[in-house]
Amino acid sequence: MNWPTWLPLRKDLTPLTPYGAPQIPAQVSLNTNENPYSPSPALQNAIADVVLKVSAQLNRYPDRDANELRKKLAGYINSTSNVNLTLDNIWAANGSNEIIQSIFLAFGQGSALGFTPSYLMHPLIAKVCGTNWIDGERNADFSLNVELAIEQIVQVKPALTFITTPNNPTGGSVSILQIKLLADAVAKVNGLLIVDEAYAEFSSEDSAVTLVANNPHVVVTRTMSKAFAFAGARVGYMVCNRAVKDAMMLVRLPYHLSALTQAAASVAIDFKDELLGYVSELIRARETLTAQLNALGLNVVPSSANFILFTGFNAEASKLWHELLGKGVLIRDVGLPGYLRVTVGNEAENTLFITALKELI
Repeated sequence: MNWPTWLPLRKDLTPLTPYGAPQIPAQVSLNTNENPYSPSPALQNAIADVVLKVSAQLNRYPDRDANELRKKLAGYINSTSNVNLTLDNIWAANGSNEIIQSIFLAFGQGSALGFTPSYLMHPLIAKVCGTNWIDGERNADFSLNVELAIEQIVQVKPALTFITTPNNPTGGSVSILQIKLLADAVAKVNGLLIVDEAYAEFSSEDSAVTLVANNPHVVVTRTMSKAFAFAGARVGYMVCNRAVKDAMMLVRLPYHLSALTQAAASVAIDFKDELLGYVSELIRARETLTAQLNALGLNVVPSSANFILFTGFNAEASKLWHELLGKGVLIRDVGLPGYLRVTVGNEAENTLFITALKELI
């Protein structure tokens, strides 16, 4: 952007562009890894009831520490990963991006290491927060080379090491044994290992939350946007040692999580069994969509998330992206030459995507 000369913008921010997928009207939007299933009428009614109740006290500030929500999040993690966490192991915020930003604000005085391609917000938030970001390497197939990653941790000695599992935008997972090896390496350099698990519910791998009790330097970030189909509510949370949670309190904005958000998220957790049932449907749909892409002669990167990265088409990625949009199908050009990413939608959405793709390749 050509910023006006009178604007005292930080010089290191002037070359940046805002993060975000194109928000373009389309018949089918499969570009932002949203859950395609709307809240059920029962959940909608339950949220409406609690919002009505809370709205009578909107003249008062919300619970600054979101205690009730954090208790419910701890219970959810305990039930799904067989751990024994309390609210002191949980911190909640406005989406996992606020969690990530707060981590940088609290611990980003040194360098940060991540293994790209991965979630683009990690290096962007690092830049905004003034942390030196270092791009680590992945294998040619986008899998994480754990031995090389450990070598880089030893060499760089980062304050923060980021891994994303399942990885965005490639979809692959890192096993719990591999994460433990990385955690051991990070501990030796007195850093924190940040495990971004935004898509954890779509993976069969054990969660890194199982490491937190015995590895205080492991921090797991999660979101309610994907599995809980709650993207519009903007709720993220972290699972961590109590000392890490206490550090978040130093950098948070006061009353940052509204009473309405806290109440609605608490109700959604009560409906976790219903919502995780949709996750099972999306996993089945992911496998079906993978088979359909393979049948078209395309190559699919193995995915443990609710999206698929694919290649093997003859056109430029940007050209095929525009052609699909012309047929009413919006997917994601993630900036990897020769690759496009599609979110797993419902049956009708996936069918429209495959039909349009068949006509173009």
